[in-house]
Amino acid sequence: MTPFGARVRALREERGATLTAMAEAVGVSPAYLSALEHGKRGRPSWYLIQRIIAYFGIIWDEAEELAKLAEISHPRIVIDTSGLSPQATELANLLARRVSLLSDEEIGELLFVLKSKLPGR
Repeated sequence: MTPFGARVRALREERGATLTAMAEAVGVSPAYLSALEHGKRGRPSWYLIQRIIAYFGIIWDEAEELAKLAEISHPRIVIDTSGLSPQATELANLLARRVSLLSDEEIGELLFVLKSKLPGR
């Protein structure tokens, strides 16, 4: 599941909306919406994000948060390390091969370190 998919699912459940009703309202199939919630589809389009925001009637910070979650929710990410140091390539490859072996706690620790080192997060 992606951060975007988890949030959409939580919003849908909080509001008592069925998958089928929401899918119809935002103009996608229930199968697509389910795949999006479970991280089996790529990042949604800007237009779909806007329809989801309108469907839930969310505004300002909450709408911005949902759009940002969509930006970081592509389930099959490619990291281009060409031109970077050998260590950057090693890090990308290790993460790609071993992320599924990490616990949620370990992932949280790595996220904390990365977010503390990067501006704008």
